[in-house]
Amino acid sequence: MDIWRARSFEKHLRAALSSPHRKPPLLSRSFQTLTPSLPPPPPPRFPISSLLFRRHHLLPRFFSGSLRSRTLRTFSSLSPEIGWKEEQQQQLPASCSEDEGYQEHLLEVQQEKQSRVITVKAYFLCTSIDLRSLQSQNAFNVIPPNSRATNYVVLKYYDVRGDPQGLEAGFINDSYCHYMVVFQYGSIVLFNVSDHEADGYLKIVEKHASGLLPEMRKDDYVVVEKPTLETWMQGGLDYIMLKNLSIDGIRTIGSVLGQSIALDYYIRQVDGMVAEFTDINRGMEKTGTFTMKRKKLFQLVGKANSNLADVILKLGLFERSDIAWKNANYAQIWEYLRDEYELTQRFGSLDFKLKFVEHNIRFLQEILQNRKSDFLEWLIIILISVEILISVYNIVREQL
Repeated sequence: MDIWRARSFEKHLRAALSSPHRKPPLLSRSFQTLTPSLPPPPPPRFPISSLLFRRHHLLPRFFSGSLRSRTLRTFSSLSPEIGWKEEQQQQLPASCSEDEGYQEHLLEVQQEKQSRVITVKAYFLCTSIDLRSLQSQNAFNVIPPNSRATNYVVLKYYDVRGDPQGLEAGFINDSYCHYMVVFQYGSIVLFNVSDHEADGYLKIVEKHASGLLPEMRKDDYVVVEKPTLETWMQGGLDYIMLKNLSIDGIRTIGSVLGQSIALDYYIRQVDGMVAEFTDINRGMEKTGTFTMKRKKLFQLVGKANSNLADVILKLGLFERSDIAWKNANYAQIWEYLRDEYELTQRFGSLDFKLKFVEHNIRFLQEILQNRKSDFLEWLIIILISVEILISVYNIVREQL
């Protein structure tokens, strides 16, 4: 009997296992009881709205009650992730602004890489330079002029040691080009020349210079070449920014810098004369007289007149550049640099000082003239007195 029951149970068990649709409730319960509980699946990666839509529309209604607690648990498990996404959305504008700032910084860096900084050095070496002999000995480096101006010459040099491969390939890099603008009145302006190389260029000009100064004047400036500049030029403190620095730009900038450094020399000369006359006036204030000789006064007169003539005639301070007449862009550079270096105001100050010197010279000349007149008058008086004495002596002698 027991064997029959065991075989009957085994037959029913095999039939249940072989049927794909039939699952005995008792066996399924036993499997559910005996099977260990598995860990819950990870939270789904979809929004809450889709979750709720699926709960109400896709699942059967009789599962809604049993899945309500599971849905709440799923929502609670998703809440950290939802908060993280909300924080990401709040941080999105800040990250966008950071990206825009970074892109602007990259654009500025790229524009800076495209820019080229050119140092400019202006010197006042002497009072006169022979441009003809300079051009004859450096004919290979002379750039032909494009205007009627004859008081300056532009020379171009290439740094072969800095770029030997470019010269062999026939490609000239502007970064290795050096320019020198030499003016007849003694100014020299160097472009893209370092400090240790400047002495070599100055020695080239010294061979053709006369009236070398014991103390050479110097001034520094900077030109920034920026092709991405929106306007033609943009000025700044001790620098000017241009879209492109051409030979005409070098001529225009060199002319203003050369005039400025030369004008500084003449202003110092006039300042020395003003100081000398100030000492004379203070001495006259204390003693009531002065001891200057006529020769010294005439030297001061000649010095004041020559300085004024050099500023007006040699420097051509009030003559507009031919390049500025032809091109409005270079006229803008010329006017900006003249305002930057205050050439008109400085000449006005120089003219005022020269008028002060001229006034003192006239005053001292009148004093010296009066001294001479007094001497002649006294000489005449002495001669008349001598003649009277001689006449009286003759009269007395005849009576005796």
